[in-house]
Parts: sequence; C-alpha cells; structure tokens
Amino acid sequence: MKLRAAIAAIAIIGIGIASYLSYAHYAHAAPICVSGGCEKVQRSSYAMLGGVPVAVLGLAGWTLVLASAAFRGASVAMAGGVIALAALAFSAYLLWAQLGPIGAVCQWCLGNDLAVTAVAALCVVRVLAEPG
Repeated sequence: MKLRAAIAAIAIIGIGIASYLSYAHYAHAAPICVSGGCEKVQRSSYAMLGGVPVAVLGLAGWTLVLASAAFRGASVAMAGGVIALAALAFSAYLLWAQLGPIGAVCQWCLGNDLAVTAVAALCVVRVLAEPG
C-alpha cells in the first residue's frame, strides 16, 4: 500500500505540473519561469505531438498512472509500469530537444522529468513486488 501511495503522490504532482502547462498553453500565457527558457520550450514545435500539446498528453499519462495506483493486481501494476516507462522515454527525448535543437530549458519540464523518473522506478518496483 505504501508503494501505491507513493506512486499516487508523485502522480498528483505530475498532474499539477501538466495541468499548469496545459492552462498556460490554452490561455496563451507564458509560464512563470526563473530559468528563462520555459516560454521558448513551450512555443517550440516539440511542445506539440500530432496537434496535441505535450502537456495535455502528460496530463492524460499522469491520470492513468494515478488510476493504476488505486487498484491492486499484477495487470494494473504492469499497465502503470508500461505507461511510466513510456513517459520516461518520451521525457528523455524532450530533454534532448531542450538541450539540443531548442537551446533552452524549462524548469517545469525538468520538474516533470524528475517526477517521471521517480514514478517509473517505483512502478518497476511495484511490478516486481505485486502478487499475481
């Protein structure tokens, strides 16, 4: 139960970040940023995938991870793990884009990257530990 609670807590943080960035996108507002690169990252072509803001995709992913933490079972743990590992891979790609082609770093994205890394690790532990 503590493992699922930790996954849920991190997912709620991720939902907060993704919600804020989704709001900033649709409000056409610059995100609050001390790194100076958030607006450049959010306005780049890498901030959209198939016409959908990456923040909205993140919000969906975080919501699914949160939902997976609400239930027991090997199949639900596996689903949460697959989503978290896919999110980790996509986050790594977006970090590469920030450091390379975009040439700017978004503090919100880095916060999301840290949360994704932590939740992916916890989800892998859960897959290994979940009975079933």
